[in-house]
Amino acid sequence: MHRPRISITDASAKPVQGLSILRRVLPYLWPDGANWVKYRVVAALVLLMIAKLITVATPLFYKWAVDSLSGVVSGPAGMMALGAVGLTVAYGGARLLTVGFQQLRDAVFVRVGQRSLRIIAGQAFAHMHQLSMRYHITRKTGGLSRIMERGIKGVDFLLRMFVFSLGPLVLELVLVCATLFFLFDVRFLLVVAGTIAAYIVYTLLATEWRVRIRRKMNEQDNDANQKAIDSLLNFETVKYFDAETREVNRYDSAMEKYEDAAVKTGVSLAALNFGQSLIITLGLTAVMVLAAMGVQDGTMTVGDFVMVNAYMIQVTQPLNFLGTIYREIRQALVDMGQLFDLMGEAAEVKDKPGAPALRITGGEIRFEDVRFHYAPDREILKGVSFTVPAGKTLALVGATGSGKSTIGRLLFRFYDVTGGRILIDGQDIRDVTQESLHRAIGVVPQDTVLFNDTIGYNIGYGRAGATQAQIEDAARAAQVHDFIASLPEGYETQVGERGLKLSGGEKQRVGIARTLLKDAPLLLLDEATSALDTNTEMGVQEVLARAEAGRTTISIAHRLSTIADADEIIVLDHGAVVERGSHGGLLAQNGRYAQLWAHQQASDQD
Repeated sequence: MHRPRISITDASAKPVQGLSILRRVLPYLWPDGANWVKYRVVAALVLLMIAKLITVATPLFYKWAVDSLSGVVSGPAGMMALGAVGLTVAYGGARLLTVGFQQLRDAVFVRVGQRSLRIIAGQAFAHMHQLSMRYHITRKTGGLSRIMERGIKGVDFLLRMFVFSLGPLVLELVLVCATLFFLFDVRFLLVVAGTIAAYIVYTLLATEWRVRIRRKMNEQDNDANQKAIDSLLNFETVKYFDAETREVNRYDSAMEKYEDAAVKTGVSLAALNFGQSLIITLGLTAVMVLAAMGVQDGTMTVGDFVMVNAYMIQVTQPLNFLGTIYREIRQALVDMGQLFDLMGEAAEVKDKPGAPALRITGGEIRFEDVRFHYAPDREILKGVSFTVPAGKTLALVGATGSGKSTIGRLLFRFYDVTGGRILIDGQDIRDVTQESLHRAIGVVPQDTVLFNDTIGYNIGYGRAGATQAQIEDAARAAQVHDFIASLPEGYETQVGERGLKLSGGEKQRVGIARTLLKDAPLLLLDEATSALDTNTEMGVQEVLARAEAGRTTISIAHRLSTIADADEIIVLDHGAVVERGSHGGLLAQNGRYAQLWAHQQASDQD
């Protein structure tokens, strides 16, 4: 079976609503190049048509059976020859066939629906990974997950409703109205059509009112869910500050707002249901009165009376369902609109059309008059220039907020520079593909975050398809293999949420092993030991020193002792280079670096 390729380029660049959402979804039911999908859709529609024709014909068997019991011949001779018992059996058989064709239709279509869901979910997930760092640090992860979850459920509901409910409902209503018109007179048609029209108008107006209330409820649901996730992710911080009661109250406050919105939603639903029942009851009563009058004046048989009742039941049941369908479709459109708005968010950092892959010939990194700002009124980097020769190590030091970590983010192209350029072996990183750039840079961050999986999985994440032997070699190089081997489950040990089951030094060594397994020619160390104690730092620093060998390295450091052996050290202050040179040369200058060194030495002695 053809396996569809997930591509984020299928996502629209702008938000969509209403009919635009429907146009966005329906192509998944008729995709180019997937004929098996089209065959299944056609087969499902044929089965649907057969099921509805049998459904509309079923009350006729009921009428003929009743008339046969009354001694009245009201149908074709062949049918009436079956007698009341035979017609009753035929009635039951028709009902069974209706259910059979409906279930067969569902079985034929289910593959189409699930395929569509998988593709849309894959596109949304891929697109979220393509959005910029700026987008992710300003949005709430819990809220994004709920938008995606509800949006996918909305797509699933919409596909099922259009194929299995809304289309069949319209077809059944048309067939029933036509049958009543041809078998009786226009009065029946007018009453039924009027009932349907009144029901639809009332449902549309009431549902629009409910959608506004439901949207508010969703917003409160998102807020409460985000507060819960944020609090649980910061479990340790909550404990440190004895803030359990504060967090519970904060969550309860959000849930109180959700409760109010949910109550309003429930009340509005009750009002909608009562109004719908009133309209349907009035229509049903009117039609039955017309039929009763016909039986009394001899123009209709008792069989006609029960048949009209059967048809009205067939009409009212879908009409009741119509209210549910419309309400859910309207809500699904809201949820899907949020999902497609998310998929429509433009990525801040994009590859140029036809961009080539980065070619590493030596590994030289050069910053030329680089400027950058997160907001136009606050420039972070102010014309930073430096060169890291191939295979050499450059260290960046400076006070918090001087722009050190920003340089690392720009090199990895989480953001694009607002002035100047960054070159790797003479190639502007904006001119090459992000994939090749990311593949060329290994990063050891200050806080290594691990997946909630095994130690082996986390190390193996450094290289897709890595063998167990390669994973263990990387662990040995990072001096963490012996520790892993001492664990009861070895490399299958679960590390917990964000790696919380491991100590800081253990997590950092696992992170280093992961980066070593990647074996990238360029290395970025972003304060990789600043969160560790002195003894642990010394062990990790030895590992990092071996990792730097033969690689072009930029080391962003807080503790100056860890970068004293760097080939060049650059001191940043408020986004500008204020000093540069070797460790000894900078101490001899007795400037900013020397002050930082003396301060840290005094702190270590204390």
